Amino acid sequence: MTIRVTLAGPRDASYDILIGRGLLAELPVLVKAAYPASRYAVITDSHVAKLYGEKLVARCHDAGLHVDLFEFPAGESNKTRDTWASLSDRMLARQFGRDCGVIALGGGVVGDVAGFVAATYLRGIAYVQVPTTLLAMIDSSIGGKTGVDVPAGKNLLGAFHQPHLVVADLDLLGSLSAPQLAAGMAEAVKHGVIADRHYFDALEREHEQVTAREGGALERVVRRSVEIKAEVVAADEREAGRRAILNFGHTVAHAIETTAKFATLHGEAVAIGMAYEARLAEALGIAEPGTAARVRRLLARYNLPLELPESATADALIAAMQLDKKAREGAVRFALPQAIGRMHADGNSWTVAAPESVVREVLGGPAGRA
Repeated sequence: MTIRVTLAGPRDASYDILIGRGLLAELPVLVKAAYPASRYAVITDSHVAKLYGEKLVARCHDAGLHVDLFEFPAGESNKTRDTWASLSDRMLARQFGRDCGVIALGGGVVGDVAGFVAATYLRGIAYVQVPTTLLAMIDSSIGGKTGVDVPAGKNLLGAFHQPHLVVADLDLLGSLSAPQLAAGMAEAVKHGVIADRHYFDALEREHEQVTAREGGALERVVRRSVEIKAEVVAADEREAGRRAILNFGHTVAHAIETTAKFATLHGEAVAIGMAYEARLAEALGIAEPGTAARVRRLLARYNLPLELPESATADALIAAMQLDKKAREGAVRFALPQAIGRMHADGNSWTVAAPESVVREVLGGPAGRA
């Protein structure tokens, strides 16, 4: 299956997202067709390198591609400027030129870091996303957001840099741990809330099949989530408008990750964020009554957490939120639902400035209390 991300602008940055099984075996041909380069840097982490990286490099060599493997330690704690600098320096040391390309092989951390290397190396080179987690397949590999975390917060340094191709091999989902699968489902639930009530309904009906990794159910999740993300990105490449709806749950989530020093999986933080932000939407009179409870129930079905970590205080979370990229003139802004499948908009703005007093009240209570 091929889903096209069609982007308008001064240059054609459109690209295909391929979804299927056994695509990793075809990657040398696919990459060469998408961007024929003199050399390719496969950037991955220490976990994925052992699972798929070394085999991929060998397969590329057999296909006549000049490929070098660059790995860094796995984990969100390594999504840093130091990692970006080390990878860039190592590529320079091996004399990669402007006619090279990057293959980002891994989950969201790898995709963000490798994409940022591609965006900045010699002022920008081509790259291909090969996501290996559900979260990366349906969300972070699509849309061209790249970057690293800094002590002040998550993704505060980065660039928009669209890939030339995204290759989602569904066979790779078999190696995911249960928490990683659940983390990916948090983004799928988000897609249902922001854009498609019928998709949300399907996620409710098929939660047992998805959790059991039944092939057809997982494939339907990947396909529909990719369609939603691609449609939103195509309409608003650089988050000047509607693309902000993709941030539902993320204002609280990024604050959780920052204050917890990234001890919480991104998808888990997003689940908690959606539980609280849906409650905030009701507290502000934006969301239909019952919206927060329904979001919470579905997240619980996918074994996702709903409550803030014990270490998270309202003061620390609000301080982190004030550094959020959506904040304007000191006000924290949130992308909030009106109902399942429909987001709130105020004129051309898809975010809402919430009074700090209301945010504090919501953060002070359990997410399930609407």
